[in-house]
Amino acid sequence: MTGRCVALVPARSGSKRVPGKNVRPLAGHPLLAYTIAAAVESGIVSDVIVSTDSANVAAIARHYGARVPFLRPAEFAGDLAPDIGWVTHALDRLREAGAVYESFALLRPTSPFRRADTIRRAWSVFGQARDVDSLRAVERCRQHPGKMWTLHDGRLTPLLSGGPMHPPWHSMPYQALPETYVQNASLEIAWTRTVRETGTIAGTRIVPFITDGTEGLDVNEPRDWWYAEHLIATREAMLPPVSAAPWHGELAEAL
Repeated sequence: MTGRCVALVPARSGSKRVPGKNVRPLAGHPLLAYTIAAAVESGIVSDVIVSTDSANVAAIARHYGARVPFLRPAEFAGDLAPDIGWVTHALDRLREAGAVYESFALLRPTSPFRRADTIRRAWSVFGQARDVDSLRAVERCRQHPGKMWTLHDGRLTPLLSGGPMHPPWHSMPYQALPETYVQNASLEIAWTRTVRETGTIAGTRIVPFITDGTEGLDVNEPRDWWYAEHLIATREAMLPPVSAAPWHGELAEAL
């Protein structure tokens, strides 16, 4: 099988800040369900593959329409394991099974407000870009690096050099500082050749995709979870629709 794009959804077990966050229930479904639903609805990907080291997570992913043809080895599932390890493992295993893709979309479950339209817009940006290795979701910095410092021997040194001296960036109003963007976890798209040729998931020629509002929100800490529930309760943000029935099996990793 040859496909244009495969969705790769990382959902390892063992989260410490929010235990079991990938399958923790949010508005009636495990968190993972919303990313799978958005990927399927987008119509962009020809397959949705969940990479997990947990049989429990794998069962939940399959219930919501993803495939889990293999489990992630332990060496690619630790807290400090870089993405390139599990992405390479997934693409290699898929290729060995005869599933070859030109590109992949990395969709993390911790961005539940990333909807199908978000993925379609990002795919359009990526498709129109020329001579790029990948696309990465970014948003305007709320904490500007021009006002950040490092600490050496009890003294502060500006993190960024090269700016004006009179006044320096750290003494300028936010509105007067250069526009700066920070990556968020909502999505990345790359050619599979980028992994083979550069040994990274991004390469060096990266096109930006600027997310709008809550579609780039990353749920990684307890306060993030509270905020996501608040957005849903106040209808300030909408989750992707999930067509599958709610999961009623074991959610031990989320409790």
